[in-house]
Amino acid sequence: MRLVLVPTPIGHLEDITLRALRVLKEAEVVACEDTRRTGVLLRHYGIPTPTLRLDQHTVGRARELLSPYTYVAYATDAGTPGISDPGAELVRLALEWGWRVEALPGPTALIPALVASGLPTRRFTFEGFLPKAGKERKERLLALAREGRTAVLYESPHRLRKTLEDLMEVYGPAHPVAVARELSKVHEEVFRGSLQEAWAHFLEPRGEFVLVLGPKEAPPVAAEALLDELKAQGLSGKALFRALLQRGVPRNEAYRLSLEEG
Repeated sequence: MRLVLVPTPIGHLEDITLRALRVLKEAEVVACEDTRRTGVLLRHYGIPTPTLRLDQHTVGRARELLSPYTYVAYATDAGTPGISDPGAELVRLALEWGWRVEALPGPTALIPALVASGLPTRRFTFEGFLPKAGKERKERLLALAREGRTAVLYESPHRLRKTLEDLMEVYGPAHPVAVARELSKVHEEVFRGSLQEAWAHFLEPRGEFVLVLGPKEAPPVAAEALLDELKAQGLSGKALFRALLQRGVPRNEAYRLSLEEG
């Protein structure tokens, strides 16, 4: 069995590679989240390959549904399969069954939003969709802020303003953000400003959103006081070095302090 993950346009139908089109033509079947949506793409390029629905509700039956085929292309509603969609579960199952799995490079909303944001790109973290509510959501937001890296989130229009409000509580209203809307589509927009300004700008959100948050600077660490605290816990050597890093001490300084105490 050969399973090829095929990225499809997130908006503009020309955003697809020649290799992806070839695979869609060669495959025996195109498994996809929505046969109607993928059908629009296939008809646009004159590709007659039949489609088969394989979404979050049916991915558990993938082996049964795909058993008649030896060469399957898999496409999600838009973008690269496996990012916030059932593609990740399909890959896990296929590898367990010993299938050959290939992933083609191609469209995704994550990278265009990040590079167009104007925020640091050297180190970033991708969160996808946040938990909708409760303790888990709060913990994820706090963890993102502690990362010290640019953070990228996906969000739906009806939850955008609530998410911006929650982010203001954790990052502060003045924290820099870029909000990309409807990337590669007719009404594409990239708003750059503070969280407060973004909240005021998107009064009636429409479309699909990607939020790019600038890194939150960690408060300065009193390294010497922290060193005494960790030494009192009996830490030394590599354990002390790792503990200093985890508490926010810069790597070079943590290395120096742990050597001096070695």
